[in-house]
Amino acid sequence: MSIRALWIISQEKGESGKVRFSRRYPTVESRASRLGRGSYVPVPEDSALLRPLLTDLGLTDPEKPFVEARDGCSRLHRTAALELVLEGRQGAGAALWPVLAISQGGLILACLPLVEAPPGPRPPLPSLASVSQGFSLLAGLQAFLSGSGAGKAEVESRLALLPAALMQACPLGTPLETPQLCQPLPPPTVPLAGPQKQPAWKPGVHRGRALVSVAVSEQVRSMQYGNRARTDLWDVYGTVTCKCDLEGVLPTVTVTLSLPPNGSPLQDILAHPCVSSLDSSLLTASSVDESDGSAFSGPYKFPFSPPLEPFHLCFYTSQVPVPPILGSYQLREEGSQLKITVNLKLHESVRNGFEYCEAHLPFFNRGQLTNTDLRVTSGQLEVAREKSLLVWVLGQKFPKSREVSLGGSVSFSGAGSLGPVDPLCTELTAYIKLYFRIPDVTLSGCSVDQHSVQVYSSVKPRITTSPGL
Repeated sequence: MSIRALWIISQEKGESGKVRFSRRYPTVESRASRLGRGSYVPVPEDSALLRPLLTDLGLTDPEKPFVEARDGCSRLHRTAALELVLEGRQGAGAALWPVLAISQGGLILACLPLVEAPPGPRPPLPSLASVSQGFSLLAGLQAFLSGSGAGKAEVESRLALLPAALMQACPLGTPLETPQLCQPLPPPTVPLAGPQKQPAWKPGVHRGRALVSVAVSEQVRSMQYGNRARTDLWDVYGTVTCKCDLEGVLPTVTVTLSLPPNGSPLQDILAHPCVSSLDSSLLTASSVDESDGSAFSGPYKFPFSPPLEPFHLCFYTSQVPVPPILGSYQLREEGSQLKITVNLKLHESVRNGFEYCEAHLPFFNRGQLTNTDLRVTSGQLEVAREKSLLVWVLGQKFPKSREVSLGGSVSFSGAGSLGPVDPLCTELTAYIKLYFRIPDVTLSGCSVDQHSVQVYSSVKPRITTSPGL
């Protein structure tokens, strides 16, 4: 249910018609080309459409009240849905259908809806939802332009606001909220440098309290084997998320990421399409290539014009010397019991303050947990017997030694009974998975100072920043 093109035409008595406004939607036109195939008729230029439209509406050649192509008995009257025969074209591909038109006073409003039907006999007009929606759009535009007895000067001012109104009511050719067009829009905020064109990807503007929020979140993915034959792996993945509530058509914001003096350079940077420019050195740093020590280490500047919704400004990776929590996990089978030993150590460079911290110990291919005899030096232990899962809740802090341990034995109902199954975790192959979050800190040291966020807007916003690991 989309619109291929829209026209606003002025027609005064004794004067030739003039196209005051037109809008075409290339994405919808591409769909029309694919649907129509051999019977596709492209949208003509304004000059090629004007005369056939006025002729069909009986607004040209007043001395010729009868026009065969329009008034002949062979043509059925379709009310305001017209079939325009374009000049200079012949055959079946010469007619543009259905062109919807309504007129009031000296204005004619017309649009060409997309007919989403396969080539062949034309479907009945009442069966086309795009026709109903096209009439609704035209009625809304008519009320917006000339409602409440608007004079000529008022109509001119509303024509100037029409591009911004269509951005909200018909973004990318799809009518959304046509009844709201009846209410005139307030004048758009125009910067001193001159008027700005509303981009197609931003159908509206923010009105209200100005706020810029920037959050830097890092996720650690670490695998520690405790085996000299296998190398431990860990990576840091960072995401910078922004929410900018700023007035104006295209406000500009610059966010600067900074690192500590001994911080590892950011790598694999991927920026949002709204970022207008980036230093080439930011994009060349890759974790795949061998590092030669000459990588760019900041500051990292991201100038952009923000969309209305929250978005990810950029993604990055970072190489850190050690993971935040080091651990060892040992299993030993003694008869029908499984002996467990777990040791965890929080690295001294990481803040000892968690929002939450849990260690999950799942067991597979052994049936359900029946008996547990376990001791922990910190936190509390929860047992999910049906899932054969131990959950070690470590709370919000490690002890002063920054080390915790778990030890004891567990027994199971047997591999033949119900229980979780995994093809890899057989015999003594098992793992611990840590879940934690540390607020107000990042492992790489990457941060955003709220005083370094530059905003070019008509209103000074409130700026907040928040890191998290």
